[in-house]
Amino acid sequence: MRQKFDPQSYLGWTSPTGRKIIRQYREKYKHISETLDNNLPILDVVDQALKKLSQGGEDGRKAQYTSENILRALIVHQIEGTSLRETMIRIAESETLRNFVRLGSREVMDYSFLDKCFNAIGPETWKSINDILSAYASDNKLIALSTIRTDTTVVEANIHYPTDSSLLWDSHRVLCRLLRTARKRAPELLENRFHDKKVRKLHLFITRYAASSGKQRKREVKRGFRKLLGHVGRIVGIAGEFCSAAAGEIDVKLMAIAAQIEGFLPAASKVVDVVSRVVIDGEKVPAAQRVFSIFEQHVELIKRGKRNKPVEFGHKMILTETKEKFIADYDVLEKQISDSKLTEPVVDRHEGLFGLAPETLAADGGFWSGEEKMESLRERVKTLAVPKNVRDWANKILPKWQRFRAGIEGTISVLKRVFRLMRCLYRGFKNFASSIGLGIFSHNLVCLNSCSRK
Repeated sequence: MRQKFDPQSYLGWTSPTGRKIIRQYREKYKHISETLDNNLPILDVVDQALKKLSQGGEDGRKAQYTSENILRALIVHQIEGTSLRETMIRIAESETLRNFVRLGSREVMDYSFLDKCFNAIGPETWKSINDILSAYASDNKLIALSTIRTDTTVVEANIHYPTDSSLLWDSHRVLCRLLRTARKRAPELLENRFHDKKVRKLHLFITRYAASSGKQRKREVKRGFRKLLGHVGRIVGIAGEFCSAAAGEIDVKLMAIAAQIEGFLPAASKVVDVVSRVVIDGEKVPAAQRVFSIFEQHVELIKRGKRNKPVEFGHKMILTETKEKFIADYDVLEKQISDSKLTEPVVDRHEGLFGLAPETLAADGGFWSGEEKMESLRERVKTLAVPKNVRDWANKILPKWQRFRAGIEGTISVLKRVFRLMRCLYRGFKNFASSIGLGIFSHNLVCLNSCSRK
């Protein structure tokens, strides 16, 4: 059974001496610790999520680390911007961080255990935690919820740039690797040859000459694609037959390999189908019907009109921020939605969380939702600073609020550079959304430190 916190706390913080930058570092963690102590419902929510990891045994043995230790270690991991392995080293070697995590005289936890704990805390839990912190900040007059600004950004997934040939090669090499592992346990089920070198050579040839403008070279590339599609399609068929045959086996490890293959098969089949339609048939396939990674099958292609980055692969998220740079609300969109359809939901969520609609909402022109809908929103929001076109800038009030709106761009930059929301390194959409929730929660804890000193 896991305790929420230690009844006997480890006392003492490092004395506030030393250079200014060190004192500021210690004070930051001390203030975050006090904020967490003032929000015990946060610990209740985290403890509930972690119960699945430790149900306790017949002997009544207690878990070595409390829910509080785990939550604080994850916060250190996010604020320090280090890997889980490096985070454990820093906590072990820093008296300030040991005091913050409240480990006492115990050894630090293993980084793989902390990874399991992160997986157990879902995105809904992080949203609940952020809502509790927002209510605390509002009740203590640390933030003003009457004036907010909103914007969207994209958090990229950890995938390579997808091309037709690279997706085919990924499908082939991964399925072959798993099938070879299975053949060691059941040779009678797999007597096929896989021809890895031929497939890799075709992939490299296509990659090298795909952009060629010569007619002869284009014909050679198309011919290479036909051969590559044949090889990958064959492996997909073999993998499907193996999964059917392995269903009747009693070997647990063989069944586990078959389950892994079944996880990749739908994406690999879709890749073969889409590449065949695009390259061989000359069809235009919309992005919604494509797969951009067989490892991160949830990833979307997003175009935002950026000159230096025309397309991004990840997920869109929307942020709502107060003038104190505190993120009062956020949402990670599994399927992208136009900004113009998000304006009303922003007001609805704000009203649902805090009981009142904002007095002022500032956003860029992409959030213009049409005259009829904007008129209905004006009845709820006193100042709706969303420009329709360039002529709106002639209004004396709008430029002032648009300068206020521009402040959220700085927060987005900080989230991406400091709190690691540039690229998500976790796998699966659930963990993708959880990492964003942890990043925003950590940002808000640091932000409250600044708010309380004003």
